[in-house]
Amino acid sequence: MKLKTSAIAVLAALPLMTAVASAAPTAAELQDRVYGSVFWEHYAPDNDKTKSLDWKGQNNGNGTGLNIGYRISESWGIRAEYVRQDLESEFSDADIKGNRVGMDLVYHVDSLPLYFVGGIKNYTTGRSASAANIGMGVNMFVTDEVALFVEANRYQGISKAFGDHGVKVGLTYNFGAAPAAEPAPAPEPAPVAAPVIGDADQDGVTDDKDQCANTPITDKVDTVGCSIFTENSVSIALNAQFDNDSSVVKEQYHADIEKLATFLKRFPNTDVEIGGHASNVGTPAYNLALSQRRADAIADVLVSNYGIERSRVKAVGYGITKPKAAGSSKAAHAINRRIEATVTASVKEAVQR
Repeated sequence: MKLKTSAIAVLAALPLMTAVASAAPTAAELQDRVYGSVFWEHYAPDNDKTKSLDWKGQNNGNGTGLNIGYRISESWGIRAEYVRQDLESEFSDADIKGNRVGMDLVYHVDSLPLYFVGGIKNYTTGRSASAANIGMGVNMFVTDEVALFVEANRYQGISKAFGDHGVKVGLTYNFGAAPAAEPAPAPEPAPVAAPVIGDADQDGVTDDKDQCANTPITDKVDTVGCSIFTENSVSIALNAQFDNDSSVVKEQYHADIEKLATFLKRFPNTDVEIGGHASNVGTPAYNLALSQRRADAIADVLVSNYGIERSRVKAVGYGITKPKAAGSSKAAHAINRRIEATVTASVKEAVQR
């Protein structure tokens, strides 16, 4: 409780220092710079120290010290500390004097004057000891190089059990100049206005270079304003199945056959092979003839119902030579009683923007 009021004072100073933070140098301007600090410290030993003969009854006292630090990055820094302590004694009128030295890692909070510290310290005040410390502080820059600071720490004993507190008030000077801002580039001379040439079909190629007038606005064009075409492969497949020992085309497949016919009419340079297949029931010779009848049945529908030239339709029976499903189950037989046909064509299509 000895330094509770002092710690609250550090936190209370934060809003005031935040208000002047806009006048402080930026974190980037402080990076890679060495700084030095001098400070006065009020130090409050653990109550157990005050009651201990081993610690010579250490009580509240003061100290003066200095830091030498280096800002590693915009957020992180390191520093070395030396403090000369002068503490009162509960058991004697003579003050207890000694030194505290150590190293700290410092984290600076972005856009705020607040920072946090943590480190290791060694003492010769009263007796030799070591401690880990953690604390927080605030900076208030009065110029680009000089800042006032307030910092509070707790010191937790390592080699000996104790918990001390300390509050520092001091002055920091940042050595070296902040990086100079790069000069603004000289303005470029104003370009000479070029004569305006129209683009009647709005394809991005001016009329003086456009060799293909009135190209569709949706088409991608080449350097002379003509549509760019690409060859794309398109295809359609027909799959139909038959009842056992039957070559009758089921009504449900007529819509698919019509789609195949439409495709053949769209691409008149294409032909189609109708492949007939049978299940492995009966003799191979019978199944070969049955598969041919099935292929012929589909071909007849294409020619008779949808007007496809007979010369473009080839019907081939494969019998049982190309089964789609292995085995002799009813399901396998049903799958293998089928027709398969695929037509592929190349189409020239304009590339879209």
